[in-house]
Formats: sequence, C-alpha cells, structure tokens
Amino acid sequence: MSGIVSVLLAKTFRSSTFKLAMICIVIFGATVVALLGYVYLSTAAFVHGRSDQAIAADDAILQQAYADAGRAGLIAAMARHIGDDRFEGGVYLLVDASFRRLAGNLEAWPSALAGGQGFANFSAPEWKPEATHRPLLRAKFETLADGERLLVGRDIDDLQGFVQNINAALALTISLILILAGVASLQVTRRTVGRIEAINAASRAIMRSGLGQRIPVRGTQDEWDGLAANLNSMLDRIEALMGEVRQFTDNVAHDLRTPLTRMRARLEKAHAGRRDGQGDQLLIGDTIAELDAVLGMFTSLTRISQIEARDRTAAFRTVDLAEIAHEVVELFDAAAEDKGGHVEAVGDRGVAVNGDRDLLFDAVANLVDNAIKHGRERGRVTVAVSNSDGGAVISVADDGPGIPADECNRVFKRFYRLERSRRTPGNGLGLSLVAAVARLHGAQIEMRDKAPGLEFQLWFPQPAPPAAAPAPSAAEGPSAAMIA
Repeated sequence: MSGIVSVLLAKTFRSSTFKLAMICIVIFGATVVALLGYVYLSTAAFVHGRSDQAIAADDAILQQAYADAGRAGLIAAMARHIGDDRFEGGVYLLVDASFRRLAGNLEAWPSALAGGQGFANFSAPEWKPEATHRPLLRAKFETLADGERLLVGRDIDDLQGFVQNINAALALTISLILILAGVASLQVTRRTVGRIEAINAASRAIMRSGLGQRIPVRGTQDEWDGLAANLNSMLDRIEALMGEVRQFTDNVAHDLRTPLTRMRARLEKAHAGRRDGQGDQLLIGDTIAELDAVLGMFTSLTRISQIEARDRTAAFRTVDLAEIAHEVVELFDAAAEDKGGHVEAVGDRGVAVNGDRDLLFDAVANLVDNAIKHGRERGRVTVAVSNSDGGAVISVADDGPGIPADECNRVFKRFYRLERSRRTPGNGLGLSLVAAVARLHGAQIEMRDKAPGLEFQLWFPQPAPPAAAPAPSAAEGPSAAMIA
C-alpha cells in the first residue's frame, strides 16, 4: 500500500497539473504579497504621518511662545503642556548648547538625535520605567537662535504596536493563503492524477484482456465522468465493429467456401474421369459461372467501399428520379412476370435530385430485386416517386411477408441474410449498397411494415438552386447573351 501511495505521490509531483498549479500559486502569492505590502506601507505611513502632524503642531505652539517671550516663555509653555491632559504622552526637553538640561520631562538629550534638526525615533530609560519594555518615542528636534536645542515628541508605542499587529496579520494572511493554495493544488493534482491513473489502468487491462472491460465512472457528473463515458462509448463502438468484422469474415468464408468446394469437386471428378468434350465444356462453363459469382461478390464489396469513401461525388449532377424508377421497372418487369407478379411505377414526373445516376439506378434496382425475390408468389411491387416539402421521395413496396422487427437494423450489414442456411441465391450485399448510396447522397432510409408487405423509402434532400449570375454594371456593358 505504501508503495502505491509513494508512486502516486511521485506522479503527482511530476504531473504538469501540479507544475502549472505551482506556477499559478507563485504568481498569485507574489500578487498578494505586493498588495498586502502596499496596504502595510500605506497604513504605516498614515500612522506615522498623523503622529508627525501632531508633533509639528505642538512644536509650532512652543516656537510661538519662544518667539513671544523667549526662553522663559518657552519653559512656561512646556510646563503647561506637561501638566495638560490634552498633551498626555508628550515628550519635551530643552537643553543649552552644552546639552545641559534646562526644562522638560526627559533627563538627558537622546544620543539617537544627531544633527541640527529633524525627526527621529528613540527610547529613554526614564520614560515609563514601570513598563515591561522601553516604549518607542518619536520627536522633532531643532536648534534655537541662541544655540539651545528643543525636543518635542510623543509616545508612539501604541501606534507602533498597531503597525506591528497589522504586519503580523498580513504575514499570517500570506502564510495561510500560500499554505491553503499549496494544499488545494496538491489535492486537485492528486485527484487529477488519480483519475488519469484509473483511465490508464483500465486501458492497460483492456489491452491485456480485450474489449470486455470499461473505464470506471464514479457518478460525479464532472468532466472526468464525461471523458470516461465517451471513452466507454468509443470502446462499445469498437467492440461492435469488431463483432461486425468477425461476422463479416464468417459470412465471407461461408459464401466463398460453397462455390469453391463445388468447383473443386467438379475439377476433381473431371480429373479422375475420361475426357469428354461435351462434358468438359459444361464443366468449364459451370466453373466460369461460379467464378463470376465470386468475382461479382468482390466487385460489390469494392463498389460499397468506394461509395463509403465518397470517391464518386464528382459525378453528381441533377437527375430525374422518376425516369430512373421507370427504367428499373422496365428492367425487372420480365423477372416479376416469371413469378406471376407485376412491377409498376407510379407517382410524379420530373422529380429532380442531385446525385450519381448510375449509383441511384443500382440502389433502386437492388430494392426492386429484393422485393421480387422475397415477396410472395404472384405478388405486386410498386415503385412510387414524389416531391415533398423537404425534397424527393422514392419508395419500393411489396406485399410479401416483410421483415421481423428485430431484424430491421441488421439487414443493411454486409453479407447479412435473413435466411440462416444461406442456400438461396444472393450474397447479402444488396441492401448494404443501398445504404452506402443513401449516405453518399445524404438521403434517409425508412422501412415501414405494411402488413402484409414491406416498404423501403428513400428521402433525398432538395437540390440547391443554381447560383444566379451577377447583373452587369453599366460600365461593363451588355452581356454576351444579351448581344446574341
């Protein structure tokens, strides 16, 4: 079990889905870091800016007191600010040129404040000595006209704590986003790899044992179930085609074995007997007839393959379906009379379709031939042609026993015959050729049980009208037809 898990984990890390997810996480993480970094910097700048504004306003008040009353006025103003609750947290210090303290609530000039003026952060040991850590102070310092130095500041430890909390929250948010994204990408990748591995395992099993197995469908109705269903449908189709190929091979072998056996028997009999000119002549004639039947079978197969490959669409033109129907009736009328029956053509005249005239003739002829062969004795075969709103329709109907309902979808297969003994003349390719011609012409085939009898209908699409020639412009002058 651990080996399977390690293999799946290795495939997960090597999969393109995981790599793509990691790339997306890196891009997303960089974007989130940039956005949250901007939020942090903006928040910190805003907090420090508000603090600097308050310090600058306090400093302006003290500067005005110094301008109005000198050092004494400045010291008095500082004392008022220190005792005023509105300036709670205020930091003040006035020193002389030698940094000796003159006034304020700090004991000594901070060493972090270098230079003549500016803003700076610092900490003082005497400021809130009861605190567990030294609070952070921020002050504006400057040199007065007589060389004395003034420091005006505030305790910004709370503001700095707020900024640090924001910083910690942003760092935690980034970490959680990256962790959740990594876990999600790993889970999605493992799920994807697991489904792909299930399909691969089923494919390997099918290659080993045949087409009897199928890819498992989990019932989640997601895209993987859709893919599995499509692959299973494809396997069903392949299995059905393989079954048709096997049936086709069996039928071909049966239909070829009978004439070849008869030919061999005749030749063996002739070889063992004495020469007889008339008998030999009859033997040769029968053998040629058998060979013609075999060659005719292969010719029919070749024609069906050519039709299904659409090699003959270049010969399409507008033909009259009614004319073809009458020619087929004239051809088979004598064969129907031999059985005491009759073939007739009814319906409209001038029914135009776009197609190959020879192939359409062969298709209708095969339908009529089947109707005569499988209809009842002294039966009637009707070939009807008509125009409809959707196109042209030709039907061939007989009054025979018809076809069982469960056989209707099979009669168009090659070499398929209702007679299992396969002793009557024919090779089971006639209706296959009709189906191939119909597909080539975009026609639909319908079979209707007339009780008694069976009717085949071919529905042809309406031929497209010829494109109208563009009208000549005045600059081009009259056309050649108009001149003639």
